[in-house]
Amino acid sequence: MDSITLLYDCQQQIALAVSFDYGSNHNKKEIPFAKYHCDRLGIPHIVIDLEFMQRYFHSSLLDGDDAVPTGDYAEANMRSTVVPFRNGIMLSIAAGIAESNGLKKVMMANHGGDHSIYPDCRPEFVDAMDNAVMNGTYEDVRVLAPYTNMTKTDIARRGQELGIDYSQTWSCYRGGDVHCGECGTCRERKDAFKAIGAADPTEYLV
Repeated sequence: MDSITLLYDCQQQIALAVSFDYGSNHNKKEIPFAKYHCDRLGIPHIVIDLEFMQRYFHSSLLDGDDAVPTGDYAEANMRSTVVPFRNGIMLSIAAGIAESNGLKKVMMANHGGDHSIYPDCRPEFVDAMDNAVMNGTYEDVRVLAPYTNMTKTDIARRGQELGIDYSQTWSCYRGGDVHCGECGTCRERKDAFKAIGAADPTEYLV
């Protein structure tokens, strides 16, 4: 939901979109939707295989559907879903791709609700990566994260303004045939649509 909203919100600035397949439960659901929206907007889309992360990293996102906790989107409940330094690895690769293609910016769609759970979504991390990437590239590539201080509700509201079809997006960390409705990301998604008074187009198990 976050990345697709950013894709539409900043489409005039985006020359290339990158998805990373790191073996999470939900990659197989997310990546086709990313391609669908990129095709719709005429934005080239590539997929980078990070298979090593599933083999060597520890996270409930990499351990099968049943390992993902149910309950609210809060630190105590969601900490097991942290994939260590995931965004640091992905942003580093994206920076290399950007410089190789003569591009000046790398964008990510972290949001304010992530801060307490995921260290690599916090403003301090974004600022540090921006500084590292700028100093580590000849082209002074920058890292932009415009949703860092926005809530999921803010993002849903912006997506509604942009006319995004959120039925063609994926949030559930379990990665089944339909959204489970019980994990933290499903609950956060439900709450966002409810908060903006919009019909939720998502099919949930519960």
